[in-house]
Amino acid sequence: MDTLTRMRAFLAVVENEGFSSAARKTGRSKALLSKYVRELEDELGVLLINRTTRQIALTAAGEVYVRRAGVILADLESLNEEAREATGEAKGRIRVSAARTFGDAELGHCLVDFAKAFPDISLDIHLDDSFVNLVEEGFDVAIRMTRLNDSAMIARRLASLDFVIVASPDLVARLGKPGHPSEFVDYPAVVDSNSRMFSNWMFRDPATQEQISVAVSGQFTANSPVTVRAAALAGLGFALSPSFVVRADLEAGRLVTVLDEYMSSEAGIYAVFPHRRHLPARVRVFVDYLAEWFKKCSRRAGETVQRPDNSDAAQADRVA
Repeated sequence: MDTLTRMRAFLAVVENEGFSSAARKTGRSKALLSKYVRELEDELGVLLINRTTRQIALTAAGEVYVRRAGVILADLESLNEEAREATGEAKGRIRVSAARTFGDAELGHCLVDFAKAFPDISLDIHLDDSFVNLVEEGFDVAIRMTRLNDSAMIARRLASLDFVIVASPDLVARLGKPGHPSEFVDYPAVVDSNSRMFSNWMFRDPATQEQISVAVSGQFTANSPVTVRAAALAGLGFALSPSFVVRADLEAGRLVTVLDEYMSSEAGIYAVFPHRRHLPARVRVFVDYLAEWFKKCSRRAGETVQRPDNSDAAQADRVA
């Protein structure tokens, strides 16, 4: 059995956090995967995984090997893609990272629509509201809702994204509306700990266009926009939220917005991928499809994503 097959078995066990789950994912038996990993360890002369009856844990050697093996297999797949492109084919697997909020919302339909349109390309989608390391975790592309920052990642803007400050009508009636962003230091905030703004909310002065950074705090912090929304509905504080998360609540009057004139429109939805010399054809097809999908479906029910102009959609930027 060749080393690459053993490497793939090892990575499958690590990615799925165990032999049983890896067996279900890959369609191979647990005994066969265990055999491949054991043969890889024998070939290397080191132990890669500490096994117990219920879980696995990487050894120090395993930690090193899993990072490099992932890069090697990704490079090999990229090489295979270059060969396929000579025949005009776009096929294979794309590992996609996206926020759980994105996948669970109406926006996530773009992923299902792509899978229907391109049956030769398989999607392995991981939903997580935290930012992942694309290179170390072996992702081909991530869909992120963020503001641009300098990074080693390359990004394509798919659509603009509105953020709003919301609160329950009862809370506003009790505390009043802030007249300026600086007043938020005296108001309770519900904080999304996954947000890059976290406890420092950014605003833009409508008169001078200067940025305003305000430190906020409150009783309730969560790493989920959906949970932050629930806390805002319960009257626990003012919350900074993507507008599509709270659209229905605003329309029904369960939440109200404040300081709309100070909200910046710099955030966007981006397809982010590692800085590689060669971008696989399947990833280019995927990103092109998403850009076109957002153009056509930006007014789909349940969304408040604005249609990006063509220059934004075609521009490659660096993003956090």
